[in-house]
Amino acid sequence: MSALALRMNRFLKERRLKWYDIPLWAFGMFIALIWFAPFLWMVITSFKPLSEIMTTDVEWVPRNFIIQNYVTVFEQPVIRWMINSFIVAVGTTAVAVLLGALAGYALARLHFPGRGVVFGLLLASIMIPGEMAIVPLYIAFLKARLTDSYLAIGLPFIANVFSVYIFRQFFLTLPKELEEAASIDGASRFGIFIRVALPLARSPPWPPPSSCSPPIGMPSSGRFSIIFDENMKTMPVGMIAFAPVVGSQVQLVGFGPAMAGVTLLTLPSLLVFLLLQRYFIEGVSRTGLKG
Repeated sequence: MSALALRMNRFLKERRLKWYDIPLWAFGMFIALIWFAPFLWMVITSFKPLSEIMTTDVEWVPRNFIIQNYVTVFEQPVIRWMINSFIVAVGTTAVAVLLGALAGYALARLHFPGRGVVFGLLLASIMIPGEMAIVPLYIAFLKARLTDSYLAIGLPFIANVFSVYIFRQFFLTLPKELEEAASIDGASRFGIFIRVALPLARSPPWPPPSSCSPPIGMPSSGRFSIIFDENMKTMPVGMIAFAPVVGSQVQLVGFGPAMAGVTLLTLPSLLVFLLLQRYFIEGVSRTGLKG
């Protein structure tokens, strides 16, 4: 057997694959490359001058490598937008995870009339498009005089159904014997939640906080319906200024700065997902273990 065949056998054994898995693996890699190609094209285009962008020729390597597009983007208060996005994403996620843990534990462990109905209504609310709430939220925050504030951006996201669902499914998998032992030692229901259930929710292999944090934090940093102050914008909202086409209007900022802005906007979310992808995928894959 050749050296290449030996290496291939070792590679397959280490990953517990069979020879007939290779076509499926190759097809998956092909799909991944198709998915990655637009992202790579966006990054490459962000370093091109306009003369190389507005052409019919497909050039994956810029002939003239420039950073002027990024200089144009950073002429705006991008750093401030990044800070706003970080504050909103972290604050909203922390509160939403805590409330989701409380609600999920109640739905998993407390027996009260209508528990199933409440959980069903929560799941049904996912089917309601978020756009339907924009106008009511806009009016409510105007009347409450909370516009141009972090509260106006984060409050609509702290009651997150996805977080409740993830925590409920996790708490259903916890052995009841642990809680019964704590109860015998005199712990109250809230004490059991704080000292037993919540610490276990932070431990591997399936920590729900890591599973539901990206879906909460990423959308929350993009809320803009009640923000008017330029310095209070978040990254997704601020980058709209660099969109080459808005509605039927064509702006003069150009496609280069637009690609640079979108690249800066994409990188934080991509990094967060890469760091937490194992927990996120495991959390989502286990949500159906118990009903």
